[in-house]
Amino acid sequence: MINIQSLEFEYTHHTPLFQNFNWKISRGETWAILGPSGCGKTTLLYLLAGLKFPSSGEVTINDEQITRPRPHSGLILQDYGLLPWSTVRENVELGVKVRNFYGPDGKHTPDNFIPKDNIESWIQRLGLSEVADKFPAQLSGGQRQRTAIARTLALEPDLLLMDEPFSSLDAITREDLQNLTLSLCEEQNITLVIVTHAIEEAAVLGKKILLLDAPPNQTARIFENPNTGKNGYRNSPEFHAMCERLWSEMHRSAS
Repeated sequence: MINIQSLEFEYTHHTPLFQNFNWKISRGETWAILGPSGCGKTTLLYLLAGLKFPSSGEVTINDEQITRPRPHSGLILQDYGLLPWSTVRENVELGVKVRNFYGPDGKHTPDNFIPKDNIESWIQRLGLSEVADKFPAQLSGGQRQRTAIARTLALEPDLLLMDEPFSSLDAITREDLQNLTLSLCEEQNITLVIVTHAIEEAAVLGKKILLLDAPPNQTARIFENPNTGKNGYRNSPEFHAMCERLWSEMHRSAS
């Protein structure tokens, strides 16, 4: 699915974030990217999204080198990216309208349209039917996030990229949407890559966790977390042991 080879990336007049960095992701896997501020978490996500590009090396998805944003990759940002002057339904429709105009490759007239029924089904599935005609300012944080998820899933992505999407939500809403995201990705066979600064969230969402250090990052430090998503995992000894291990590794690398 995703293959990063010999990645080099740096911002001007800054220490390189990545040097000869390699990382692979298989289809359907769920990954969390964790690390201290300034380590390159969001930059790595933007490299996968085709919003930033390597100084050298390459990023490929399904054997295609990423040189621009990829239509079948969904990106959900921390501020949700909703249009404030559009209703929930109009926001969910937006990506589909763009896709149906430009085509699945972003350049040509489409040969098959995403039907309007697909939009309505995701509005219902995400529990947004009662607020479909309201504007973002009239919604709770959880409803805004559900709208962003519905808009993305209506495009039938095979890759979902999320940048700290639950950080501003209350604990109950955050847990509900974390569980929803995992179940939808499993159901739709979507590969999930989520950036977080919270150790507990990484342990909840990532069956595999990529831990970045202070730059430059040269080695992909990967932690297997196979029990995530199982009932009761959040309260299990295995979950707490994983959190303690990640905390210890982050503390060690920072010292």
